[in-house]
Amino acid sequence: MVDMNQLQALFGGTFDPVHYGHLKPVEALANQVGLSRVIIMPNNVPPHRPQPEASSQQRKTMLELAIADKPLFILDERELRRDTPSYSALTLKEWREEQGPQRPLAFIIGQDSLLTFPSWHHYETILDNCHLIVCRRPGYPLEMAQEEHQQWLDDHLTQHVDELHTQPAGKIYLAETPWFNISATLIRERLEHGENCDDLLPAAVLEYINAQGLYR
Repeated sequence: MVDMNQLQALFGGTFDPVHYGHLKPVEALANQVGLSRVIIMPNNVPPHRPQPEASSQQRKTMLELAIADKPLFILDERELRRDTPSYSALTLKEWREEQGPQRPLAFIIGQDSLLTFPSWHHYETILDNCHLIVCRRPGYPLEMAQEEHQQWLDDHLTQHVDELHTQPAGKIYLAETPWFNISATLIRERLEHGENCDDLLPAAVLEYINAQGLYR
């Protein structure tokens, strides 16, 4: 039975393919802020980046293989069922409506995403529906490009993890998570050139990629 007052977190991405740079920081984050469940949500048609090389079904299967032995994660396929662009603001609004007004909800993003956050579709509505938990990355500045956006960040920042658990939405928490110098682009390039990727992603995912002849 899931405690209805327990903080739930959502982690979205293209996952083309899923790799340790996605999974390990979020596992560390879960320990740091006290998450017992992270909902991992692959998006179908990312509005602001090139279309995935792997199909929706292939990316879903790779995620299932990656999290099969990780009870922290559960998979949410809602965005894969859409054939329109995946806007986080709309998904988070829908999620809030499902969960009710009181439950603490959080959306996990990387620090690079935070810096471009004001360019997101209806970004200003997102904190109405959830907290933001940001995985810090070494070498990235934490100043927003514009003063008004920095003010927005300052107004919502918290250093108190308990506020994520006791309030339904509205806070931004910066988590010091380990950073792995791995990207899906790097993996696709290495696979294309027949280079070893054993230490970059789960073995079951790599076996599936090879069996499907992906990224060649």
